[in-house]
Amino acid sequence: MLKTDIELSRSEKLRRTLYKTLRNELDFALLEYGLVDSYKNFLAANAEYKFVERRELKPRSKVAEMENDLTNGFILIFTESAIAPELKKYIRYFDNNKVIKENLPPMALSNHRVAPQLLKVQKYYEHERFYDLLRSLLPVDYALLVQQDAASKKKIRYFLSHFHVRIDWLIDFAAEALGKHLRYISKDLYEKGDKFAETLVEKLFEYYSFHHSVSGRRTAATVAYQLLSQGDTLSTVYVNSSEARTMSRISEDGVTKFCLVKIPKEHIEALEKSDRPEAKDFRKNYLVHEEDDYGVGVFGVVYERNEHSMPPLDGKLRELQPDVQWLKVAQQFLSPKGSAADCRPIPYSIIYDQQDPFSR
Repeated sequence: MLKTDIELSRSEKLRRTLYKTLRNELDFALLEYGLVDSYKNFLAANAEYKFVERRELKPRSKVAEMENDLTNGFILIFTESAIAPELKKYIRYFDNNKVIKENLPPMALSNHRVAPQLLKVQKYYEHERFYDLLRSLLPVDYALLVQQDAASKKKIRYFLSHFHVRIDWLIDFAAEALGKHLRYISKDLYEKGDKFAETLVEKLFEYYSFHHSVSGRRTAATVAYQLLSQGDTLSTVYVNSSEARTMSRISEDGVTKFCLVKIPKEHIEALEKSDRPEAKDFRKNYLVHEEDDYGVGVFGVVYERNEHSMPPLDGKLRELQPDVQWLKVAQQFLSPKGSAADCRPIPYSIIYDQQDPFSR
């Protein structure tokens, strides 16, 4: 079970503070690569970019789009501590997929971002060229793994330790673990029959804001986080889906989804005329592209769980109600660009019809 801050030692509190700080920076780097750079790929190819529709961001929504090679899809796992060796049979990180020169694929070594002679230090988060290496390996199949360097005794260090990391924990195991945690089952997934097990698997995906029909990266991300969440330290899983055109961030705070949206010209002008301090230089700090009648910005949605998707207070077994939603939209906002470090997110409610999208 995750240790709260009050349960941590002084050194563990320092590590957690560092982890969260680095994760905040990683958020912006991955948004840039997964969403903004993907959009630029479409512009360069003179191809139509299909923006996410509002209904697709509602809980339990189903997205049925085709994948597109112009979208930069990826999975990245970032853990507060070093992953326990006994998890290697489920999260496949071995010597043959370590980030060392001898293992790297030609595609990563062929560009100017990776310096083979610097690789031993470039893979550490504190290195100025860490993000160059990260961007070079994000296109490789399966997941990247960023974790604490357990061999570093003098200071806390995080590094890109492995690439091409496969997730081999079964969906059934993940659903069973969640079902026990939420007290819908006591022993195993099939204790109440096949139909119940199927429903609980569907609820597993809903718990992480995905439709149960998803496959590929989002399934791997769901299973990976459910496995890692059973430990006592923090983990974060990022997944950028080519099919859904969204980047999801799964952490101890729940699920946040990011996507690109069209911001109508009238909304931009209304913001610029307002007295909101965050609206100053809005076009410069928030828009990643602009046309005559709209701008393009990064939109974020925070999903909140309810009493049906949290452990019961009395700890007793309870009945599963398949038709009851497990998530609701808690926050909607426009995210500033990574270069706008002093800018805060701007509330922007558009998923459900609202007369003033900027009202809190």
